[in-house]
Amino acid sequence: MRASMATPVIDVRGVHRIYESEAGFTHALRGVTLTVARGEFLCIMGPSGSGKSTLMNVLGCLDSPTSGTYLLEGLDVSKLDDDELAEIRATRIGFVFQSFNLLPRSTVIRNVVLPLIYSDVPVAEREERAMKALRAVSLPVEYYDHKSNELSGGQMQRVAIARALVNDPAIILADEPTGNLDSATSEMVLKTFKRLRDTGKTIVLITHDPEVADWADRTVHIRDGKLLTDEQERALVAASSRQGRGHT
Repeated sequence: MRASMATPVIDVRGVHRIYESEAGFTHALRGVTLTVARGEFLCIMGPSGSGKSTLMNVLGCLDSPTSGTYLLEGLDVSKLDDDELAEIRATRIGFVFQSFNLLPRSTVIRNVVLPLIYSDVPVAEREERAMKALRAVSLPVEYYDHKSNELSGGQMQRVAIARALVNDPAIILADEPTGNLDSATSEMVLKTFKRLRDTGKTIVLITHDPEVADWADRTVHIRDGKLLTDEQERALVAASSRQGRGHT
């Protein structure tokens, strides 16, 4: 049963993630608290090693917090077992990656249908849902029977977004989705995310590119495993602006 419209899609409270290795302990997330509303387009920015990928893995139920609470549509996923987490990943979260992760010798339709094969969706319904997802990302119908390795980078990323949409997830998590694309193609993909946001989808996107972040409704910055406060973010923006003026 899905949560009400008033329930945040993402509600992270005091999350820590600590990794142990032979070298010692790594405190990747330090008390992260974050709320994302239904239909919001959020960008997470941070340098390499800041904790943004760890946070994305926690949000995507690919990793579990060491402590703290993660509510996905009101459900405390930090208390779920491995099978329950796999079910959440398959049905409530759509993933989009920088490298597309498509099957190169399979058709566009086959790639988009793939997540439905591992669910209880009837065979007759699968292709219909795949075509609906492809229409949502504005891929022309003449490409549906093409193999994915016959497509351009932008077309492949739109297929990957359609695949993320096909199970009608609560959130779409996009990890550097424009990293392998030129500027014109990146804009096309970001417009796709905007259109999806306009239909009520919740988008969480990781990027290091401020121009990509400008497309989001809201941007949060992470440093050393902590989300910056509004005051810290303003100071960061001011420092970046001063640095930019210094190079003109």
